[in-house]
Amino acid sequence: MKPINLRHTILAVSIAHLFPAIAFAAGAIDGKVQEDAAAKRPLAGVLVTIRETGASASTGKDGQFSFHDVAPGSYTLALQVADQAVIDRKITVADQETLRPEILLEPSASAAQQITVLAQFAPAAIARAAQQEAPNLVNITTSAEMKKLPDVNTGEAVRRLPGVSLETDEGEGRYVNIRGLDADLNSTTFGGVRLPPTNNASPFGGYRAVTFDSIPIGLVGAIAVTKSNLPEQDAEALGGTIEITPKTAPANGRPFLQGNVGFGREELRGTNITDISISGGGRFGGSAPADSNIVAYRDRPFSFVGTLAYYEDKRGFDDVEPAYLDSASFPHNAYSAIDQRVYQLHRRRHGYGIDLGYRPDADNSYYFRAFDAGHTESYLSDHLTITPDGNPVALGNGQYSDTLNANGALVKKLRDEQETIRDQVFVLGGKNKFDGRTLDYRVAFTKGSYDKPYDYNSSYTYAPANGANSDANILYSLGGKDSTPKYAISGTAANDYANPANYTLSSFRNSTASNYDKETSFASNLDSPVSWGGFDDESFKVGGSVRLRKKLTTSPQYSYQNLPAIPLTAAAGGPNVTYYDGQYQNGPAITPGYLQGQLGSGTQQPGDVISTAQQFLSAKEDVYAAYGQYQYRQGAFGLVGGVRYEATRDHSDALSTSNNGADPAPVSGSRHYANFFPGLQVKYELQPDLQIRAAYSSTIARPGFNQVNPSLSVDTGAGIIARGNPDLKPATANSFDLSIEKYLPDAGILSFGLFDKEIKDYIVPSVSTQVVSNDAIFAGITGPVRVASYSNAGKSYARGFEFNYEQRFKKLPGILSGLGAGINWTYVSSRFEIRPGEYSSLPSSSKNTANATIFYERNGVNLRLAGYYVSRDLFAIQGTGIDVYNSSRFSMDFGGTVAIDKNLAVYFNAKNLLDTPHRFEEGSSDRVIQREFYGKTFQLGLNFNY
Repeated sequence: MKPINLRHTILAVSIAHLFPAIAFAAGAIDGKVQEDAAAKRPLAGVLVTIRETGASASTGKDGQFSFHDVAPGSYTLALQVADQAVIDRKITVADQETLRPEILLEPSASAAQQITVLAQFAPAAIARAAQQEAPNLVNITTSAEMKKLPDVNTGEAVRRLPGVSLETDEGEGRYVNIRGLDADLNSTTFGGVRLPPTNNASPFGGYRAVTFDSIPIGLVGAIAVTKSNLPEQDAEALGGTIEITPKTAPANGRPFLQGNVGFGREELRGTNITDISISGGGRFGGSAPADSNIVAYRDRPFSFVGTLAYYEDKRGFDDVEPAYLDSASFPHNAYSAIDQRVYQLHRRRHGYGIDLGYRPDADNSYYFRAFDAGHTESYLSDHLTITPDGNPVALGNGQYSDTLNANGALVKKLRDEQETIRDQVFVLGGKNKFDGRTLDYRVAFTKGSYDKPYDYNSSYTYAPANGANSDANILYSLGGKDSTPKYAISGTAANDYANPANYTLSSFRNSTASNYDKETSFASNLDSPVSWGGFDDESFKVGGSVRLRKKLTTSPQYSYQNLPAIPLTAAAGGPNVTYYDGQYQNGPAITPGYLQGQLGSGTQQPGDVISTAQQFLSAKEDVYAAYGQYQYRQGAFGLVGGVRYEATRDHSDALSTSNNGADPAPVSGSRHYANFFPGLQVKYELQPDLQIRAAYSSTIARPGFNQVNPSLSVDTGAGIIARGNPDLKPATANSFDLSIEKYLPDAGILSFGLFDKEIKDYIVPSVSTQVVSNDAIFAGITGPVRVASYSNAGKSYARGFEFNYEQRFKKLPGILSGLGAGINWTYVSSRFEIRPGEYSSLPSSSKNTANATIFYERNGVNLRLAGYYVSRDLFAIQGTGIDVYNSSRFSMDFGGTVAIDKNLAVYFNAKNLLDTPHRFEEGSSDRVIQREFYGKTFQLGLNFNY
């Protein structure tokens, strides 16, 4: 037996298919792989490769595989199942013949193991087979599939799966929502180890959401989204779990090298992109010659895989943000301010990975993995803020008039900031088989960090040199591009508000940050075969884990005493900033670094001490878990069920800034609680390729660290108290699923599923009124004040359905056989009590999310056009009762590759073809408060696979 050369496994066709000879009539291979037993049970997920051409296919649930356009001749079929030995079979194809070989193999590992072991090589058929045989509801995509579209990070790739929606920021996907549950309520794992968040800017303040823009696709072998939790999985997954599988070494011992080198262009600013990804490795040690395949693990027991990914861009984008007068006393669309923003970012994303393995025999394996992914971003934002006096007059036709005080109503601003976010993972583990049992174990350390060395914010206020202090007028409407503000200024400032000589430095601040969220974990599982019911396949699994988590947040604030009256002329540099096709003029650009050179990095004033104290948080959270899980299969029926127990201990230390300016006082809080999480999931095969599923699972979402922060801050002037709620309960959910799945040939699927998540104690921001007296805590305040905190809502839910269809039309004649199409649609109806007696859809819950794809895959040509739609969703809950929403959005991307030979392919990608803006609405859809345009992105490069 000779192992397969896995360097060919992700190539769809060889050069022989690209340029078919015309002297013969091509044949085909339609084969079947079965278990070598009397029943001849079909084997799914077997990777079949034609050694002579490199073409590969995978068996479906029925054990079938096929190759088309095969030239007449003798070939060797290499059959690989996960990390088992490779089997070779000789065949001969005649002119115009469709050969139908039936191949018998020993009982094999599952397609799910194939995904784990060979993720970066696995074609779509293996991913589909793994989904089909999984005991619970999952959706899977592999590295080979992700590369077919211009998705830059893992968040953009995972949104293509059913039930997933994506929150974007700065032109890239950042947070992943599952079935209407926001990113703070989902979990993310890397190789089975939980990833902590990298910063505190999660959508709803839970401080638990993983930022997917920090993880490049080049670091990933496969992604699975789990929607119905098993007892063996961490229960902290109210919406679901995103499992990222790293790249690992193939079992056949052959070295491999794969990746891409490319460049691109972002049209809005005319900036360039660099895109490099390289993975390589193999097996070594032992007695086998380096250039030979291995037959036994001892031949080369050691394995190594190294991964490097680097992506650099300098994206710019344009934005204008009107603020509305949120009062019934003013017209609906009257402004309190207009903020014109021009952004320029320079992002350097990196990913490094190493996977070391030692497998002396088939029953024992050990590994060490280390990964580091993140990005460093330099950020410049040029603003011009226009502030009317707030006494608008409606003129009709959507126009308003207001006065504009020339001194103070016009402000030029610059934000100059740099930040680095990083995910780090270190894992040491192993697996041993003995007496039919399997024991696996691991110890891991993970860390998410956010470091900000500087964040300078300067303001220059309009103050005419001639001392003029007369009022001007502003006439405005929503008549600009994409219903943006369109205005005209008359009077004193009409002709000179862009003149830098009329602006003087009015404020200059700086801040830094050094935050981390780290976790040390231990886990072990024992899977044992049992015969309690005498079923075909029966096992009982037990396990336990310990997760020890530590979070630290610090953000020192700095300002300046006796700020000098520096004119903008001294700091201005370059031409006037003009954008939106000339609609907006911000005046001359402010030179980054000028004020730092003149004034230094700032010092801490009394107000800065208070602000710094309000940012401090040190928290610990320890979770101890144990579970028991029973699983059996009898004929077409399968069941898995059990219960998980998790005990949580947390402790927080913070600084309370009560008494409005007194020295910050240390405060702390602790809580202990425990939960049981039962689950039961069944599936029944109506036919080999048609099955139904029913599932019940239970999960938890622990309160965010800032949500239970024991600190208190008091703003005497505004009459506002901000505080956490240490008495918050965790949110829990009972989830019910029912689905039917038809698995189609060539990795196709047709499925429909219903789901219902019944949520208890959903956590929501709250604003209440409290009467206080002038005492030691609330000095200077007497009477009613507004208290901003968090509370547990009553019964909440997220219900809906998922539809998924994908098909390759290989039975069409000739060149049309490369066509394919796919569509998935998720509908979510959700509800929670957003304020006492008032109900809303859940935060980040879009009623409709859909993906549609048309593609062509034949003879080394792979073309794919994909559309993504997500409807309006709640983005921020405001104390005014006028909440902020993400606007509905539809985007389109194109990806194409053409094979040069069996090892090389040229790719061309076009992203954001429709120039879809990122928009936010306050209250109703006609009150847009933010709209960012990014322009199209084009990429060109070379994929290689050796």
